[in-house]
Amino acid sequence: MPLSPRICAGLLALLLPVSAAAQDALYFSAIPDEDETRLIERFTAVAGYLSDELGVPVEFVPVKSYPAAVTAFCNDQVQLAWFGGLSGVQARLLVDGARAIAQGDEDTTFVSYFIAHRDTGLERSEDFPEAARGLSFTFGAKTSTSGRLMPEYAIRENTGEAPEAFFDRVGFSGDHSQTLRLVASGAWQVGALNYTVYDQAVADNAPEVETAHVIWQTPPYPDYNWTIRGDVDARWGEGFADRVQAALIGMDDPDLLAAFPRNAFIAAENDDYAPIEDVARQLDLLE
Repeated sequence: MPLSPRICAGLLALLLPVSAAAQDALYFSAIPDEDETRLIERFTAVAGYLSDELGVPVEFVPVKSYPAAVTAFCNDQVQLAWFGGLSGVQARLLVDGARAIAQGDEDTTFVSYFIAHRDTGLERSEDFPEAARGLSFTFGAKTSTSGRLMPEYAIRENTGEAPEAFFDRVGFSGDHSQTLRLVASGAWQVGALNYTVYDQAVADNAPEVETAHVIWQTPPYPDYNWTIRGDVDARWGEGFADRVQAALIGMDDPDLLAAFPRNAFIAAENDDYAPIEDVARQLDLLE
């Protein structure tokens, strides 16, 4: 469902209590696109890096859903967030002066994979998998860019139909890791997920890749981004947002980068995500 400012007041119970007025620390969060244990491990390390670079305490605040990440940002419970393309657009529309400041080098040309259980008989092709018609299909989270927005757009563009018309049954797994598990188990025959999650599973020799394989990938689009609130300079001093941006772009520790996974971070700005906003409006995911 589209987010509105009302959501920012309605999901407080999902978030850690933080008094922004009294805080000295910079709090940041991230969309829960993978297992929580993995997210906490990787972002706790990032918090330590940012604390050293910025000279202020930095703490990671985990959340339970994509909307909760946006809510935390618009309620000033976090001032910095690692968003997907769509959640970043949603957050910046809700918070005056918020801006995208960094993205992974890979995020300028991100793709989603369509995967299928081996029993479907579907094989990898450069063409959209028309043979998946009538099978069951799962997206990831409802507001995921790579797990829902761009896969749905691709389905509509290639078939002229809504996913519910093209597939026999359509669902939402909640995150990319779960999509892979569900398709691998046969609970869903086909699914769409973030390509980096699948590629990491291949690199890790995860058992799921034995039964769930890639059959197609979407055209490229802009995706993940670090977004910061517009009032951080007033709180931590002139130029603070630029210092955060510089720290993110300067992150060169291979272990920190591999946890995302990204080769490097580069500068980003709001206009980079105009294509995502356009598609979201076409699919009625923004007010």
